[in-house]
Amino acid sequence: MRILVTGGAGFIGSNVADAFIERGHEILVIDDLSTGTRENVPSKARFLEASITASECRDAFESFRPDILCHHAAQIDVRRSVADPAFDAEVNVVGTVRLLELCREIGTRRILFASTGGAIYGEQDFFPATEAHPTRPISPYGVAKLSVEHYLHYYAVEHGFRAACLRYANVYGPRQNPHGEAGVVAIFTNRLLRGEAPTINGDGAQTRDYAFVGDVVRANVLALEKNLSGQYNVGTGVETSVNALYEVIREAVGIGLEAKRGAGKPGEQQRSCLDATALERATGFRPQTSLADGIKATVEYFRRRS
Repeated sequence: MRILVTGGAGFIGSNVADAFIERGHEILVIDDLSTGTRENVPSKARFLEASITASECRDAFESFRPDILCHHAAQIDVRRSVADPAFDAEVNVVGTVRLLELCREIGTRRILFASTGGAIYGEQDFFPATEAHPTRPISPYGVAKLSVEHYLHYYAVEHGFRAACLRYANVYGPRQNPHGEAGVVAIFTNRLLRGEAPTINGDGAQTRDYAFVGDVVRANVLALEKNLSGQYNVGTGVETSVNALYEVIREAVGIGLEAKRGAGKPGEQQRSCLDATALERATGFRPQTSLADGIKATVEYFRRRS
């Protein structure tokens, strides 16, 4: 099949594109390289350096005529979304709707959408959250992702789209961007490898569900092969505090530095954890990588690049 992967030069998208190519699919990557890198793009993939809001996307759709859109391109920084909600909406909502319109015009009817679990549910009522949990996002980023899910429902009803919205937990692993504010595992790892103490914002008791990128890639492959539609959590069901995460990373790096402490950040929820039972029932998916093993693999990746 012909699969167009937006954000395919980025952390998750490039790993997903690799897996699709390994399974014999033809891949076109569209990425503006704002957070991704050219070296992440699979050598066997076609590549267009462009924003999803750019006019070049139309030419790419018309020439490639994808069977499937795998949409990972996004403004991914929750804190930036709080600081500039209009920019976040322009990229994550308006940019996505423009892609969906191109899909409608070209005849692409299958969508894999990289959504978000924690940011959509907001402060949870129960743990881990199932897909039935109320959606109460507390950041513009979460609002935008939920808005796209609603748009996909509209396109399914009105235009016959079949869309699988994969609600990711906090994804980490090789190729994660250690710059900026997104990606705490990469940030902590990169700084510790340089012998620098990273900063933990707030008291460090806030929790997340950390999913290894290899497991997230497998969820995408299964969603494609099982022709899924609807909303599915992709997580481990395990809560880990930032303090505990730091200890695991520090042990893997082999350094005794204590973290610095900073003020808490606006728009940051306190606890997040996802139940992926629905995805397991639909596809057989189960996370296969423990946090300790995933952190070791991530540290070794960054160590080789340092």
